[in-house]
Amino acid sequence: CACLGIFLGGLLVKKLNLSALGAVRMAMLVNLVSTACYISFLFLGCDTGPVAGVTVAYSNETLRSWQQPESACISNCNCYTASVSPVCGSNGITYMSACFAGCTKPNLSSCACVSSSSEDAVALPGKCPSPGCQQAFLTFLCIICVCSMIGAMAQTPSVIFLLRTVSPELKSYALGVLFLLLRLIGFIPPPLIFGMGIDSTCLFWSSVCGEKGACMLYDNVAYRHLYVSIAIVLKSSAFVLYATTWQCLRKNYRRYIKNSDGYLTPTELFASNVTLDNLGKEITQNPANRTKFIYNLEDQETSENMESVL
Repeated sequence: CACLGIFLGGLLVKKLNLSALGAVRMAMLVNLVSTACYISFLFLGCDTGPVAGVTVAYSNETLRSWQQPESACISNCNCYTASVSPVCGSNGITYMSACFAGCTKPNLSSCACVSSSSEDAVALPGKCPSPGCQQAFLTFLCIICVCSMIGAMAQTPSVIFLLRTVSPELKSYALGVLFLLLRLIGFIPPPLIFGMGIDSTCLFWSSVCGEKGACMLYDNVAYRHLYVSIAIVLKSSAFVLYATTWQCLRKNYRRYIKNSDGYLTPTELFASNVTLDNLGKEITQNPANRTKFIYNLEDQETSENMESVL
């Protein structure tokens, strides 16, 4: 989806023949639409579901979600917490493992924490299913694909804007700085920020030799809200930067399209390699080319001078 978005972004820039200002406006628009798509994720998802000793208490016992699940039914068990293998009890509650369900037989029967009745004290491998989650997951895949495609459409106009506002001799240097900052700012801080946020939503940590290991269970609602909120904040920051750039460029447009001597460079004057002689011949043969050429200059004073000469 992201690859398709990059292609569509380049196609729109070409078809619409966008100037530097137009490229920034396009980047602002697709960023705004992409941010609106991400807002929908705040309301799309499933909760963690009932997990014994973590999100719901064992029968007739106080829930202590910040500690290892404990209950009288597993008081004589030394449950392994380095890794978990969830099981779903016949009571609709998920247990972190067969041990935490109090199962005493390999076929996941005689689970003391599931039921006091031997007939109902059974469990099945895996987490208990949450109603409606399968449909929500398919909806999520569709929306995330659309959001990724729309967000990626800003990449091409961003590069085009850079190339059209930098002097020809500095274009390669500007591209180098762009990708350097992209790696430094875009690929280092965000993973750290997201990682700290994700860890804060953990409900159950594994334990190896008394030391905390990896997270085994997350609070899905808190995870979703925090993750999406961070993404929205970052995308909103990008929109503010795009808007600031557009405002500065709009007020100082002549400065950005002129060279150090104060004259328009040939690269900025012509979108192709057509020389002035060939241009004059084309205008003589087809007067409509004169209007198109003057329009593409995007500088009123220079346009008037060129029109009087032509």
